[in-house]
Amino acid sequence: MTARRTGARSRALGVGVLLAGAALRGVLAGPWAPGLRRTNFRGRTVTLAGGPALAAGAALGGAVGAPSRPAAAAALVAGLSCGAVGLYDDVVGARPEQKTAKGFAGHLAALREGRVTSGVVKIAGVGAAGLAAAALLAADPTVRSHPGRRRTGRAAGVVDVLLGAGVIAGAANLVNLLDLRPGRALKAGVLLGTPLLPGPTGGLAAGPVGAAAALLPADLDERVMLGDSGANALGALLGVALAARTGPVGRAGALAVITALTAASEKVSFTQVIQNTRGLRELDALGRRHS
Repeated sequence: MTARRTGARSRALGVGVLLAGAALRGVLAGPWAPGLRRTNFRGRTVTLAGGPALAAGAALGGAVGAPSRPAAAAALVAGLSCGAVGLYDDVVGARPEQKTAKGFAGHLAALREGRVTSGVVKIAGVGAAGLAAAALLAADPTVRSHPGRRRTGRAAGVVDVLLGAGVIAGAANLVNLLDLRPGRALKAGVLLGTPLLPGPTGGLAAGPVGAAAALLPADLDERVMLGDSGANALGALLGVALAARTGPVGRAGALAVITALTAASEKVSFTQVIQNTRGLRELDALGRRHS
């Protein structure tokens, strides 16, 4: 059993690495490539091609390493759906009429005025993907056998699915909040995903970790950026891996931490905290180009 799990993780890592690289080359060669060019925080022209490449490689890698078909479907739904709505926001959100709505409150205000912004589409899409993925995980025998799921009953099952959806959607948003400097979100993805590798559900994390590692050099070199597409997909897939290995109590604790960090981001700049903390500052700058 251990050898089988190790093999599944290795395959998932390999698929994540190979598909992310192949998808990046494919996106860069496509006719849509010019529309993905953006200016980063230092004024360099980079491409958002890293986003869909990450989403494809990470989702398919996670599916290959999943312990069951329902878990594989959860990885595909979460990764590809969040990547798609994130890409929609990356492309449509860059239009002048969309830029007036800033942040969650701004998108809701626009919705009250009768305007459906790309941000609202992304929020709804990520939420729906999280709910669908959590429902699929509930059908996974590996997940159902978790010691924290000894309670039975329809209400307990509904609560468990809602907690899982919150973890998946919340993680998608949290990783997106980190994507403000080259390599930061991918480093976070590798660091957060590595502890999730052991155990029967570890293959779900292996695909995202492999894809993140594959694209990290190009991101650090400021040749590509993740955008909402890649950051949302990476976070959602890590959320799937986390939800798959935790019971209701673990999911509730994870959701509380995610919610607290998200709320803190409204008051405190993560970039400023990183710059003012020596260890975090050095890790954040590691491998990044300086000119």
